[in-house]
Amino acid sequence: MFWNFVATIVCGLGAAGIAMGIRAATRNKAPRWLIPVFAGLGMMGFQIYMEYNWYDHMTTRMPPESVVVSTEAQAEFWRPWSFFYPQINRITVLDTSSVRRSAASPETVRLQLHHFRQTYGGRVSSGTWLLNCPSRELVALDENGKPDTSEARRLGPQDALFQRVCN
Repeated sequence: MFWNFVATIVCGLGAAGIAMGIRAATRNKAPRWLIPVFAGLGMMGFQIYMEYNWYDHMTTRMPPESVVVSTEAQAEFWRPWSFFYPQINRITVLDTSSVRRSAASPETVRLQLHHFRQTYGGRVSSGTWLLNCPSRELVALDENGKPDTSEARRLGPQDALFQRVCN
């Protein structure tokens, strides 16, 4: 986060330098307010660039056994540009090395999912889940390893998690 802040300031200074160059090229006939406007646009442009490249940055840092099984793109009112082109700000990743078939029930698979959410500090939550392949039911396990049926859901036949684990 610190280096992101430093890079934002540097982009603002660089854009302000461009505006100062424009003023010098026009022999100070360009308005002075151009300098802070360019600085603000430079910083804002860098932040927008970083927000839209978050997904690519996260996926390149993942180990080879990690597979993205779902993404969520969401428009937010404080980012008006996201209404025109929504940015991916949540991803769910399957750790393929954690996939284990149950000895008692071979059609039931135990797996580890990681949920990443784009924030300035970065949010990650992990959990162990059970997936029953014939019924396509996905159930979270609590801290004691017991199924938490309040979070149970049925996956669609085309769901990437179901396709990856059960086929």
